[in-house]
Amino acid sequence: MNIHGKKVILRAIEETDLPLLHQWANDPEIWKMLGGWHFPSSFEYQKKWFAALGTDQLNQRFAVEAPGVGLIGTTNLVDVDWKNNNAFHGVMLGAKDIRGKGYGIDTIMSVMRFAFEELHLERLDTTIIEYNTISLNIYTNKCGWKHEGTRRNWYFRNNRYWDRLEMGITRADYFALVEESNYWADDQG
Repeated sequence: MNIHGKKVILRAIEETDLPLLHQWANDPEIWKMLGGWHFPSSFEYQKKWFAALGTDQLNQRFAVEAPGVGLIGTTNLVDVDWKNNNAFHGVMLGAKDIRGKGYGIDTIMSVMRFAFEELHLERLDTTIIEYNTISLNIYTNKCGWKHEGTRRNWYFRNNRYWDRLEMGITRADYFALVEESNYWADDQG
């Protein structure tokens, strides 16, 4: 089953995606904008990561594909808590030439639609490094997420500490956004 947005398709990550994912995994310009710690990784490591994807029901990762363009990134729903109906969400657009064209917004909206309308989750969480103002703008001003807190001096980058912005959205927030923006109005899905 693929998840269709207005501009993107979220699908399973396939073995044929690994060369491009490996390239992005070793691009410091991409990873400085994301949380977590990253080491240079080999293609062998990438294959082992891929082999473990299908067995993990609490951590779902998707390829982000744009029709006519191809693979442009990945997104996820991880640390899924089925008892309390919440999950952590992240997105990484690796293809630099597609940025600023609405693919990130559509990816986030598509993940929210799947999480809230299909999985019946109650909330999603994410974190943003304080200097990633592009992501902060997309999540808060375009996709309805709320800044729920700050963890000071959380990330260490370029020989200094940066704050971690805690972001969240609830089912009610999502449905209010969709009603106000008519985001899915032209969609038949």
